[in-house]
Amino acid sequence: MTIGLIREGKNPPDKRVPLTPKQCVEIQNNFGCQVVIQPSAIRAYADDEYRALGLTLSEDMAHCDVLLGVKEVPKHDLIPDKKYFFFSHTYKKQSYNRMLLNEILKKNIQLIDYEMLTNTNGTRVVAFGRYAGIVGAYNGLRGYGLKTKRYSLKSAHKCHDRVEMNAELNKLDLPNNFKIVITGKGRVASGAIETLNKAGITRVDSEDFLTKEFDHPVYTDLTVLHYNKRRDGKPVIKLDFYTNPTEFDSKFMQYAKVADLYIACHFWDNKAPFIFSRKDAKSSDFNIQYVADVSCDIDGPVASTLRPSTIAEPFYGYDPSTEKEVAHESENSIGVMAVDNLPCELPRDASIDFGRDLIDHVIPHLFNNDPEKVIWKASETKNGKLTPHFAYLQAYVNGEE
Repeated sequence: MTIGLIREGKNPPDKRVPLTPKQCVEIQNNFGCQVVIQPSAIRAYADDEYRALGLTLSEDMAHCDVLLGVKEVPKHDLIPDKKYFFFSHTYKKQSYNRMLLNEILKKNIQLIDYEMLTNTNGTRVVAFGRYAGIVGAYNGLRGYGLKTKRYSLKSAHKCHDRVEMNAELNKLDLPNNFKIVITGKGRVASGAIETLNKAGITRVDSEDFLTKEFDHPVYTDLTVLHYNKRRDGKPVIKLDFYTNPTEFDSKFMQYAKVADLYIACHFWDNKAPFIFSRKDAKSSDFNIQYVADVSCDIDGPVASTLRPSTIAEPFYGYDPSTEKEVAHESENSIGVMAVDNLPCELPRDASIDFGRDLIDHVIPHLFNNDPEKVIWKASETKNGKLTPHFAYLQAYVNGEE
């Protein structure tokens, strides 16, 4: 088998890679296959870094059996009759990629979408989410320093790697009793917690967070049951919230009254209640000065997130009284960080993480007939048709919805 790493063709360009040079060599040694690299001038890992380890570079990828990318592959670059892995952004019927999926079907391509790769428990096995949290928390701390003029940190994307970014955290000058609240308990939240721990910020439980004062910065991380309650007042379990989200109201305001920085790392169902509303943000009790919205649901559960921001311009302000965007430094505004492609700021580190997931949880299934159906369950298309578990996309493919 020959595995090819394709060049990213989508604009704006993405510097991440599915596999680092060392990981390509590891795959060749462990599985007896060949990994071929399509040259690229934009990768975080330069062509010479692959070449230095004896890997083959080739412009022509037609001889490869499996092709690995990161973002959507432009329609004109798709090679017929191949097996592709990339983030297709089609499973939610995204209108902007309908023609891409049509072209994949037309060219008899087996599309394996990274977002659909799960283990037997239904848990995703590859993702960039951890680095979204790592960078998102850093950007929240950086934005707070800029807005308050207490300190200045270097942009994450201007750091060579995470080591340099972490060194910047030594410049933090947070107030005593500075309180940070995190929503979420998955990969993204874990990444955010890594950054806060690197910054020397102490974790406290949610009750102490609400009731005590500290002589140093602290954070707490919340599950959905910390900040949601049943409308009828009955006791709840987590499964109840996920099954019946419309029967719940938010109780996040108790944390908003004492928190200074909010880092949003949750997964949100649009049937669930908003975490804090525009009305909440108007309250004189609302204490949050800065929101780092890593989840970045636009006009959704976090009222201050009016639009995604960019790596080049990551910050803006939200004026609670007018409910409109204002300049980041505006007085009486809530600072907002809502970059929606955060792992791209540390592409070398994020690629190491992602490639490790691929090697541990996906690549073996290319060589062992996929007994757990990991690849099959993530295959949206095969033999020119949608697979049975993605048949719900047929009307979308036909342009009927």
